[in-house]
Amino acid sequence: MPDKWEYPWYAAWDLAFQMIAIVMVDPDFAKAQLILFLREWYMHPNGQIPAYEWALGDVNPPVHAWAALRVYKIDRKLRGRADRDFLEKVFHKLLLNFTWWVNRKDAEGRNIFQGGFLGLDNIGVFDRSASLPTGGRLDQPDGTSWMAMYSLNMLAIAVELARENPAYEDVASKFFEHFVYIAHATNNLGGEGLSLWDPEDGFYYDVAHADGAHRRLKVRSMVGLIPLFAVKTLDPEVVDRLPGFKRRMQWFIDNRPDFRDHVVDQSTAKGVRRLLSLVPCDRLPRVLGYMLHEGEFLSPYGIRALSRHHHEHPFIVVAGGVQHRVDYEPAESSSGLFGGNSNWRGPIWFPVNYLLIESLQKFHYFQGDSFKVPCPTTAGPMMHLGDVAAELSRRLSRLFLRDADGRRPVFGGAAMFQTDPHWRDLLLFYECFHGDNGAGIGASHQTGWTGLVAKLLQQSGE
Repeated sequence: MPDKWEYPWYAAWDLAFQMIAIVMVDPDFAKAQLILFLREWYMHPNGQIPAYEWALGDVNPPVHAWAALRVYKIDRKLRGRADRDFLEKVFHKLLLNFTWWVNRKDAEGRNIFQGGFLGLDNIGVFDRSASLPTGGRLDQPDGTSWMAMYSLNMLAIAVELARENPAYEDVASKFFEHFVYIAHATNNLGGEGLSLWDPEDGFYYDVAHADGAHRRLKVRSMVGLIPLFAVKTLDPEVVDRLPGFKRRMQWFIDNRPDFRDHVVDQSTAKGVRRLLSLVPCDRLPRVLGYMLHEGEFLSPYGIRALSRHHHEHPFIVVAGGVQHRVDYEPAESSSGLFGGNSNWRGPIWFPVNYLLIESLQKFHYFQGDSFKVPCPTTAGPMMHLGDVAAELSRRLSRLFLRDADGRRPVFGGAAMFQTDPHWRDLLLFYECFHGDNGAGIGASHQTGWTGLVAKLLQQSGE
């Protein structure tokens, strides 16, 4: 982290997001940082990447492959040439990390992942860094979805490398199959007949397993939106150049009809396009209905980490004679629950909002302009998902822009920053933002991932 005051240590996923902004300024530094985290000084011999400095007890979401691929593509666009050596170095080390995740976070081999903390602090009703008070285990939509996204990122890297080296076609097939297995488990299995997907509510929830009982913990949070992150289109002109991968993929589709629903075909003049999406197309409008509802996740300044529904309807569960609850808290947490830095029960966080925007763009790429949803859900115009992504980008950018009264939401009620000519243009890149009024909260110099606004502004300009 570039801050010797509030955060004089790194966090693994902060750095991954930070490099998306840094690559526009210094591509070599961005690539060097991503490689550094995979060197023997940081990565454990078993493949684990610490969540933060010297900490092997927790894990951050596995976004390193995503960041490496994005940095590779941005660097290629800036310089007009592809740094395949960088991509190959990263890929080999990430194979170790991926294997660690599969073996340690899905020990029962059900393609449903736990993960624990995963950087979301107090987002759940229980402390996910500790054992459940009920005993047993917690199946997590976010941990499972991060792994589905990881599979697609590794598939994309393998496909890119296979363009010049056919040896990578085999491992591309491996990650295609990994994704499909995870998608099937997420939407159908969940363990002991209880899926992560709740067909009645139309949302994804944690599932707690203890003493033979299985219960969905119906907290509407970012945990249930993270499945949207795992989405990718396989274009025919790309697949046709990889005959080995194409043959094995077609064999899998033809011979595993129970998994067929997780690969959506679309005929084009160039051949068959295929959508790989953790959230099936028929379930997508239901999930987006919550995400784009102003009484739920949609704020004037982005997507909240927790639905505003829980302001009037807190989630309460009693375990071991102790009441546990989740309330909507749009600003700083009212308690030091689960470690003190616990602001995932209502604020707006840039990294997950950025990934939601990117996912909407990917869905639009496959679905086109004909697939539309109301935005906002209750009374908004019908928008295709590209326009929805642009609307979310505008709302996030609005955090830093002056409104009609000349005030910037990020500065909240701080009069000096709002009006003093010496301070009013000195923007601070806060850790997160108030879920209702956009005021900056948490660390004021968390430039690491809030700096992603630079990439949003660049995309808007293009």
